[in-house]
Amino acid sequence: MIELSHVTKTFGGKKALDELSLRVPQGAVYGLIGSNGAGKSTAIRHLTGIYRPDAGTVTIGGLPVYENPEIKSRIGYIPDDLGVLGGGTIRELAAFYRAMYPRFDAARFDALREVFCLDERTPLRRFSKGMQKHAAFWLTLCIRPDYLVLDEPVDGLDPVMRRQIWSLVVEDVAGYGMTVLVSSHNLRELEDICDHVGMMHAGRMLLERSLAELQENIVKVQLVKDQPLPEDLAVLHASTLGRVQTLIIRGEPAQTAERLAGTKPLLCDLLPL
Repeated sequence: MIELSHVTKTFGGKKALDELSLRVPQGAVYGLIGSNGAGKSTAIRHLTGIYRPDAGTVTIGGLPVYENPEIKSRIGYIPDDLGVLGGGTIRELAAFYRAMYPRFDAARFDALREVFCLDERTPLRRFSKGMQKHAAFWLTLCIRPDYLVLDEPVDGLDPVMRRQIWSLVVEDVAGYGMTVLVSSHNLRELEDICDHVGMMHAGRMLLERSLAELQENIVKVQLVKDQPLPEDLAVLHASTLGRVQTLIIRGEPAQTAERLAGTKPLLCDLLPL
């Protein structure tokens, strides 16, 4: 399990994290979402042991992360900025990973060569951003991490490679119970792979839910109507374009649709959230 408990971090007098608590169940795929500046990357740098919290605790598998080589050897991390990989070739980085991570799987490295199709003798700095992401996933999946932390992981990848990479990640989750935390702005993609979601704002956690709970209790609706909505309908957000009104409503989808049907709308469509 990955857990942050009441973590606070301040930079230059400004709180980047404000008593943030976050809990990722063992074997889950957890999507961390929030606007720019919400504190997602700062939270991730605490999870990977880069930052020490000013207050609170950060544990993975029940062990503290900061300055703990034992637990860090079980964490795979792909940041948004891949400059941390330096200018080495894939062969040089594979040798480095093999020395740093006891569980590095050389057989898997050879097997994934056909998936990623990269020149192992070319320095990473000569690759495009997408190809650098290919290299990062190739190396990281070969360390067989118990915990995989991803910050905007598939940004810049084409749709075919996105699908291939998520297939490999899900295969490891199903195969040996790897726990995944992924931060992304692509909400539709997270909906496909995540079973838990956390929403951050201004360094705090607004809500944590399983995706099933969110889908059961919140519905998105497009309406064209002449009559007013029921007064006690829990509308969380509303927008209008011409005669078409888009609503996000708290409530069970079937019951919400039935209540809206009572207003005899000209159009009433339930959409993916």
